[in-house]
Amino acid sequence: MQSAPRSGCPINAAVEVLGDSWAVLVLRDVMFGNRRYFRELLTGSEEGIASNILSSRLKQLTAAGLLTREDAHRGQRAMYSLTEAGIQVLPVMVALGNWGLAHRHGSPRLRVRAELLRDGGPGLVAEMMDELRELHLGIPRPDPTAPRPSDRLRAAYDNAMCVNVAP
Repeated sequence: MQSAPRSGCPINAAVEVLGDSWAVLVLRDVMFGNRRYFRELLTGSEEGIASNILSSRLKQLTAAGLLTREDAHRGQRAMYSLTEAGIQVLPVMVALGNWGLAHRHGSPRLRVRAELLRDGGPGLVAEMMDELRELHLGIPRPDPTAPRPSDRLRAAYDNAMCVNVAP
């Protein structure tokens, strides 16, 4: 990975880290699937990422400061966590999802969470970021009694799965 971007343009600097589709999909799976271990990311990939590509992207995202890797002792699995910079990618992911909803076709079961985030607006995105901070950084949510946004996303997905399976 380059130590400095090709130019001083902030869009270029962001694209150099996030411009690779596999990197974005790995972040998506950590954010929305709470996949924190290599094997979970590998087997849970909807798109079928290869192990060498996953390994490369995890190293890239860690070097870029979007993920941390917990050192694992022999016989243990290394856990990946989002950093604050990684958590702040969430609005970018939501914007990408909104664009995809508006301009690309997809299956209802995979669109439902993006639709919920779109319809929930900035408030839901902020709640999701607070939940990610709690899960990955240990920072308590402002209102620990409030429903978790991930539960809402999971319920919407589960509901879409039931609708798609029903005769």
